[in-house]
Formats: sequence, C-alpha cells, structure tokens
Amino acid sequence: MDFQALFDFLEELQANNHKTWMDQHRKRYTRLRNQFIGWLDHLDAEVAAIDPEYYPTPGKRGINRINNNLMFHPDRPVYKDHFGAGLDKAPGTADFYIEVGLSQSMLAGGLWRPGRERLQSVREAIDYNGEVLQAILEKPSFKKTFGGLYPDQALQRMPKGYAADHPQAELLRQKTFAVSRPLTRAEILAPGFEALVLETYREMLPFRRYLNQALTV
Repeated sequence: MDFQALFDFLEELQANNHKTWMDQHRKRYTRLRNQFIGWLDHLDAEVAAIDPEYYPTPGKRGINRINNNLMFHPDRPVYKDHFGAGLDKAPGTADFYIEVGLSQSMLAGGLWRPGRERLQSVREAIDYNGEVLQAILEKPSFKKTFGGLYPDQALQRMPKGYAADHPQAELLRQKTFAVSRPLTRAEILAPGFEALVLETYREMLPFRRYLNQALTV
C-alpha cells in the first residue's frame, strides 16, 4: 500500500472537497481504494493467524465509505479526510478499527456509546468481575499503548442498582468502552507499520475479548 500516495490524495481532496473534483479524479481514488482493500485483505490474514477467535473480515466488508452522511450532518464536508476500516467485525461485537487520515490517524477498538441493552450487559460484567477489566486497563504495556479508556461522556452518579462505593464505580459510570492508539504519519510511512498494527491488535485483544464475553453471556 502506497500510504504516501493516499496522504497526497487526501490533501488534494480536502482542498477541493466537492463532487466535481472527485468525479474528475475518480480513477485515482478507485485505484487507492483498491490498494487499501488489498492491504486490509493481507492484514485480515495476518491477524487471523494470531487470533484463533478472529472473525474473517475481507477488506471490501471492512472499509468505510469516504462520503460523509450529509443527511444527518449537513454541516460536514462532502468527503472525509481519511480512509477507515474495521476488522474482526462479528455482528454485535467490539471490532478493531484502523483510520489513516489528515486530522488524525489511529488504531482503536471497543464499544462506542453502545445502546442501552449492550451497555447494561457490560455493566453487569463489571459488577460481576470488574477487577478483571481493571487489571487489563492497568497493565503497564496496555497503559503505555493506549493510556486508558477513550475519554467520553460519563454519568455523574452511579447507574441505578449499583452501590456508590462499588470497587469499579468509575468504570460503571462510563458510557463508552473503547481505547485508541494515535498514529503519526511517520509511523504509517515506516517499513514497520504492519508490525505496529499487529502489536497493537495483540495488546488490545484481552480488552475486546472481555467486552465481547460481556455481550454474549
């Protein structure tokens, strides 16, 4: 995958963020999109080799659209400033997300503002064995890679049914259970980028497995 060519294209697209320009450069976009899909297919196979529970996710299924949804967000540009994709996309589970773009690039995973039932399932798991999730989050290599949970909305008070002095009170108040690893352009363009992706996947795996188990038990 020629990531430098991808960055060059995204920079030109953001300077000309309209359908006319995209139509004029559609072949170039399609070529880069196909390259990205091919890279995702290769990554799909590499991840499957290190994770026996991996859910095969071909690049065409994992890649996100580059168009913004203007029906719900009419104030946004027509096109996104990044290529994004999810891997290990078993229905209803916490997938592994890759984003390569201009304003931000990252590797992420978990549950972003899950619905009421899924959030309740995670809270029930935390109530039952939250010390397991706490240990995952506090592992030195995990903290070095991700810092902690992705900062997002949290309840000011404990959710109904849980004691204020619960050992995992802070976790129970969360509405998002996700982590992310920011990427620099230099890291993406370096020869070892794929190894970095696989290393990050491994480090995140116990966290995602905990969430997925919570959703299926």
